Amino acid sequence: MTKNILCFGDSNTWGLNPVTGKRFYENTRWTSLLNKNLGCGFNVIEAGQPNRTLVHNPPFDGVLNGVSYLKPYLDKHELAFIIIALGTNDLKKRFNLTPSLIAGGLNDLINSIHIYYQQGSTLKSPKIIIASPPKIRITEQYSRIYEGADIKATELSSAFKSIAATHKCTFIDFTTFINVTAGDGIHFESNQHLTLSAKITKFIQNSFNNF
Repeated sequence: MTKNILCFGDSNTWGLNPVTGKRFYENTRWTSLLNKNLGCGFNVIEAGQPNRTLVHNPPFDGVLNGVSYLKPYLDKHELAFIIIALGTNDLKKRFNLTPSLIAGGLNDLINSIHIYYQQGSTLKSPKIIIASPPKIRITEQYSRIYEGADIKATELSSAFKSIAATHKCTFIDFTTFINVTAGDGIHFESNQHLTLSAKITKFIQNSFNNF
């Protein structure tokens, strides 16, 4: 049986190219590379969405918060893993959220997943992998939008780690091995997509080896 892996995140999961503003090709995006690395028997579902948040809906961008858009994927697919890579957009100055409040949004999302499988589905609950947002560099391009986010991002990583431990989820700390581009200070360069795909491939493979 094919094992489905849902990658649920923001623009870095979608594969935004910080140089062109467009989407990286399949041979570059970490989600596509993950699918290639794992090979036959796995299907990686790329569910990245620029501007997606955990807590608020961004103005003018429609309903992009995590909870609203996750359920259709749970309805459609029998999942072995859900990789949640969110939180960066919640650090925007206009939301004025503390790391604790953002982590609370993650906690609510995980609880929603658990409730879905406990009450509304006959499927086995998938394993959940939580990724912290990477470090942020405050650059001229996003200096107003992300003012103060570089400090909050470090605190948010610790808060996410705590939430992951509470729910017994695997935790991947992007701040320890991902360096965002010096251009906009937010998005991954192509070589970081390669690094990330290799890292998550090992997590997935080790999980199945331990069954």
